[in-house]
Amino acid sequence: LLSHDITLEAAWPQLFIDHKAQYWDVPESVSLNVASLASDSGLRYRFGIQKKGGQPESANAIDGEPPAALMPGLCAKAAFSYEQRKDMWRNKETKEDLIIKTDKGSFWRPAYDVCLREPHAAISTIIGTCVAWFGGKESSMAGESQDGRIAVNTKKRSPLSADLFGSICCTVQHGKFRRIFADLTRVDARLDISSVSGLAKSILNTFSRNSASSADNLVFSPRLNFILQQQVLGPIVFRVDSKYLLDAASGKDGSHMEDVIYSLSYSLRLLRSGKVVAWYSPKRKEGMIELRLFEF
Repeated sequence: LLSHDITLEAAWPQLFIDHKAQYWDVPESVSLNVASLASDSGLRYRFGIQKKGGQPESANAIDGEPPAALMPGLCAKAAFSYEQRKDMWRNKETKEDLIIKTDKGSFWRPAYDVCLREPHAAISTIIGTCVAWFGGKESSMAGESQDGRIAVNTKKRSPLSADLFGSICCTVQHGKFRRIFADLTRVDARLDISSVSGLAKSILNTFSRNSASSADNLVFSPRLNFILQQQVLGPIVFRVDSKYLLDAASGKDGSHMEDVIYSLSYSLRLLRSGKVVAWYSPKRKEGMIELRLFEF
């Protein structure tokens, strides 16, 4: 299909990470997804089908239940969204930026990363809807209580569900990421609402003081993501990614930082937007060194 991304994945087992940065092992996972590419109209769609087999198991110490999306069964999803982006200001790249003249002649000087070559300030919004169908039997989780008894928790999923989602993002970048020093400072802030109906229910539960639904309230609460990028020297950039959960409830499960990642990257001009990245997450106590051929 033209102007589409088609992804087929199969794994036995496969590792997943939830919104709490907790890992789950799923014995069997097969999925097929078709997504439209970005268009000038702003309209995008995506649909897919996935099958999970076996009970998900925790890969690290947690005190919660696995996400419903990881439970055994067949699932089909379709999503439609509309994105609108507005530049408040932007300095377009010019020939003078690409070619510098010296006493020894003219030299070609592209940006270290083509995705960071234009200073700008922009705001973008996304609104969409998602429909999901779940097949299969009820999902159950078995666990051992303190007195040694085996307790079985059966989770019922509605066979058909639909919801609205949305996000708003603001980006400000200073510098063209060409010079050796002080040529890149960028801040991104994005507010994500994964479920409008779930957020409305959590607000009602908060006002009605329904403590039994406090765990569900956190799942549907908005997330605020901050990204700070600062050039250190030449192609080396220091970056901080942080995610905050915004919840009206007070106490232990109130608003707090869910995850933070510190990273250093070395941009590779020959790959246009390729880079070597070393990152570490104190909350998850893990890190990695990656080669990213293209990032956007």
